[in-house]
Amino acid sequence: MTKRAQQREETRERIVEAAVESFSEYGFRGASTREIARRAGTNQGLITYHFRSKDELWRAAAARLLGPLEARLGERRAALEGEDPRTQAREGIREYVRFNAAHPELFRFMVEQGKCDDERMAWLVDTHLKPLYEAIPGFAGDAALKAHAYYALAGAASVLFAVAPECRRLTGLDPMEPSVIETHADFVARILVP
Repeated sequence: MTKRAQQREETRERIVEAAVESFSEYGFRGASTREIARRAGTNQGLITYHFRSKDELWRAAAARLLGPLEARLGERRAALEGEDPRTQAREGIREYVRFNAAHPELFRFMVEQGKCDDERMAWLVDTHLKPLYEAIPGFAGDAALKAHAYYALAGAASVLFAVAPECRRLTGLDPMEPSVIETHADFVARILVP
């Protein structure tokens, strides 16, 4: 890769990272490409150079958040192949909690987009969320319970990290401490898979 190509790729990466932050904080409608460019330390023209539209940039941000999650959970499932279903489920939950601790912007991003029943939501569900949802084991074959389990897991695994400043002030506990993350991962896994 030439130095110029490397610089272009680094700029693109900075833009996507800045977009993740902005879309997580303000949602699609509230985030501006001007603010994204400022956060990325670049000019607005480079956003349109790398992305044809704000929607394309949003999709790149969504993929940046959810692609690594899908990969990590897939690797975890493969590593646990042959284990009993309860162990597989608990370890998958623990990995999901750890991911959310490392990426608290995921929950914020999902809450912002989850309020909108639009083409982006349809794409997000079809491209990224359905595979995650379908990977959750059934609960006594009851599809309604599976839906509750999915959203209970999404909240339980994420909120503590998404509102870390509140948690610190309210409880004196730092949710970003490794021991706290592991305690929370075990707690959520044991609640959802007794």
